[in-house]
Amino acid sequence: MDSTLNDFEYERRFFCREMPAELDDGDAPTLIVQSYYVHADNYALRVRLTSHTVRIDMTAATEPLKVLDTYHDRFTEAYVTVKGPSVGGTRYEAEREIDAHIAAELIRRGGECIVKNRFSAWIGEDGWSIDVFGGCNAPLIVAEAERSGPVTNLVIPNFCLTEITDQSRFSNDGLASHPFSQWRDDFERELVTNGPRFEQFFGTNRMQ
Repeated sequence: MDSTLNDFEYERRFFCREMPAELDDGDAPTLIVQSYYVHADNYALRVRLTSHTVRIDMTAATEPLKVLDTYHDRFTEAYVTVKGPSVGGTRYEAEREIDAHIAAELIRRGGECIVKNRFSAWIGEDGWSIDVFGGCNAPLIVAEAERSGPVTNLVIPNFCLTEITDQSRFSNDGLASHPFSQWRDDFERELVTNGPRFEQFFGTNRMQ
């Protein structure tokens, strides 16, 4: 199969206060350590390592490189990814698998790192990912619905407080260079002043 045919991702993303306990099945989430080497104007070059056998809490003290060094033998999958800007919930993304040991060395040698747990759940008609961030991005939680085409007429679960689909500051590459902890207070003030917002050009928003 020609993987270049699938080099676009269609998603909607939401800010959350908590990871719903009912969506945690007790298995280890996907532990992700990734580093960004290019991230300007929402373009990005990323190296990602993943493990499916480690379960750790994400706190402000969870440092990406320490996690990598502590569990280096448990990271079994790695990818290099090129991303374009997000426009209307659509983003160019070309991802290719690479050797995990090479990826670990690349992450140790440079770039700006983030660490997170990714939980996966089926909610309504869609598969969702809920990312719980550690380190300088704690206690950020982002929920994402992704499809093979535009994410329209979405059932939005009630733990999603406001939409952040095209806010580059909430993209992982944005968080790598300007962590959530640096602007969390400003965002909280914005949320109080402006209230929750959900995009209206994706069809009908159905709130769960």
